[in-house]
Amino acid sequence: MSPLGQGTAADGAVETVAADRAGRPVAAGLPDLVRRVRAGELGPDPRTQKIAVAFTTSQAVRHEGRSGGYRNEVLSLRLGSAVGSCAVEPGALPAAAIDECVGADVATLLGHPLASVRIAALDAYLMHALPHTPANGARPWELPAGDSLAKSRARARGVAGLLAVAPGRTVLVVGVVNSLLEALRARGLVCVPCDLKGGRTEWGEPVRTDALAELDGCDAVLASGMTLGNGTFEPLRAHCERHGKPLVMFAQTGSAVLPRLLGAGVSAVCAEPYPFFWLDGGPGVVHRYTGDAAYALLGRGGDR
Repeated sequence: MSPLGQGTAADGAVETVAADRAGRPVAAGLPDLVRRVRAGELGPDPRTQKIAVAFTTSQAVRHEGRSGGYRNEVLSLRLGSAVGSCAVEPGALPAAAIDECVGADVATLLGHPLASVRIAALDAYLMHALPHTPANGARPWELPAGDSLAKSRARARGVAGLLAVAPGRTVLVVGVVNSLLEALRARGLVCVPCDLKGGRTEWGEPVRTDALAELDGCDAVLASGMTLGNGTFEPLRAHCERHGKPLVMFAQTGSAVLPRLLGAGVSAVCAEPYPFFWLDGGPGVVHRYTGDAAYALLGRGGDR
């Protein structure tokens, strides 16, 4: 077997055949995916699937050797053995939302007024119905044990290796992660960092705040699953589909949602379900998906 991230032509074909054999559903976009879930087309009737546990994870981080840090807060819902998640702005989730989720069925939560609840419920359902397995198109990328920065960099190499663009091309990075910028630059790519929070990167570059305004000047897009929760995903997806640009998603939010949109503007996904890499220092795994054999071969990089 080839080392992870160094696939052969046969590897790419096997990965794609496995996905096709599983009959991986393809939706036209996020609204269509929700419609199919509501109709029970992708798994059990969502009216019969009830959330047993709801919880939040709040994190502050500043990697050793880095000049700045950040905060994360994530809503997670448990359905059977599956956990679905959606990031929220720290402090923005009402306490009552947790209580509203527990014991509720997925169909009801798909109509919840909070986008974070809707996405977490959709993610939990799809994680339950279509987990991250080779039969469903997933290919594992192992993360070695280590400190928070070492694991962040290992994940970043797995994500960057999915971006099938040549050195010198410009990549819009939506959801700034310094380790990802570092990995992309190591491949000779030009990065345009964008995040709703603004600020500056580790290297002092200004972070844009309007991703949609930057799209026309970029050759490819690398975006966080957080775009599902803040409403910016669909415009990004539609632009990339319309213009034939690669769109690679790295996803803790909606890790089971985004693989079902491959071929509908999404080129590849690095899916990271709960528990996330930053929760402990032990070994872990993320799951990489590609949409077709040709893209799988182009995006097989990411050498360790």
